[in-house]
Amino acid sequence: MLYYLYEYFTSIGVHVPGLGMFRFISFRAGMAVLLSLIIALVYGKKIINYLRKQQMGELVRDLGLEGQKQKEGTPTMGGLIIILATLIPVLLFTKIMNIYILLLIVSVVWMGVIGFIDDYLKKIKKNKDGLSGKFKVIGQVGLGLIVGVLMYFHPDVTVKRKYADAKEINRNNIEKNFMPTEKATVSTVPFVKNNEFDYSGILFWMSPEDAHEWAWIVFIPMVIFIVTAVSNGANITDGIDGLAAGTSVVILLTLAFFAYISGNIIFADYLNIMFLPNMGEATIFALALVGAVIGFFWYNTYPAQVFMGDTGSLMLGGIIAVLAIILRKELMIPVLCGIFVVENISVMLQVAVFKYRKRKYGLEYAQNNRLFKMSPLHHHYQKEGYHESKIVNRMIIIGVLFAIICLITLKVR
Repeated sequence: MLYYLYEYFTSIGVHVPGLGMFRFISFRAGMAVLLSLIIALVYGKKIINYLRKQQMGELVRDLGLEGQKQKEGTPTMGGLIIILATLIPVLLFTKIMNIYILLLIVSVVWMGVIGFIDDYLKKIKKNKDGLSGKFKVIGQVGLGLIVGVLMYFHPDVTVKRKYADAKEINRNNIEKNFMPTEKATVSTVPFVKNNEFDYSGILFWMSPEDAHEWAWIVFIPMVIFIVTAVSNGANITDGIDGLAAGTSVVILLTLAFFAYISGNIIFADYLNIMFLPNMGEATIFALALVGAVIGFFWYNTYPAQVFMGDTGSLMLGGIIAVLAIILRKELMIPVLCGIFVVENISVMLQVAVFKYRKRKYGLEYAQNNRLFKMSPLHHHYQKEGYHESKIVNRMIIIGVLFAIICLITLKVR
């Protein structure tokens, strides 16, 4: 909004001191993260008090975990803090009509509404199961479908790839190092020398022209799978104070960095990566979300004053997935979102091993010989006697390690 104000004053010849700073993505991104952090810190307490007044407290099941009953009554649905603190700076500091910004705003609202309905049914309607699992999946699939269709068909979603011998073509005019703007279902493959993967290549039996035309048959289902998997991963990870928020900050900072270099043709040329026109604005969105999550983290650290609930966890997972997809970094998710992946796998393994042992050795044996003492994995470590804070801090450190590995892929191919 403020960028358009700058453009308007410039068009009519009016000079407002300082307004020219809004030309720069770095300035607007800095202002966005600062404002989102302030909003989350200042208004977060007011929202927490309102949720407590409305008796939106967490109903804790007795799982035999230390300190668990103390969490009873802690306000949930705190994801509203993150959503509010993100959207206001985004509306103020981004080019709102940018296709990527519109897509990210839709994603925040879409997943936030799904999570809100789930929390609302649990707390207001006293339905302990909340929103049915199949309706959650329908919502996640719906968002994946929207993202996939727009990524494939919208004319503003384009890429510019470098010529193989770009340095020999032109060292002085960077634009000439890149091929013309094109529509392509390409992604980045980490640790591979020629690290671009085109989904149309899966349709190897077709001619190149037909494969390019029908690549959406592969691309859109992949997008749907990624959105569903990552949002569920974040939801499962949100089990102890600060874990989902802390690990998400690391992931989002990494994605913000990728957004900045991918949307800047100078850095794209230097690092020999795809240049994504109009992607720079996503940096502002990602950093606004970082500020909002850090502000929420202030109140969510042990002992938590508020839980994000499905309103926050489903939204965070969905946004992380969408950011990775629009940045053509979705194949990096297993590393970047390693904590989410491990938490997800721990649940699946626990269920699979239990069913196998029950079928082969009987129910009593299966109950007494579980793979983990409890799943997801963070509850297993609680059962082992680790304090919540230690588990969270160590998982954040591991998340930083995963993020560094992802950044190294820019050079190690």
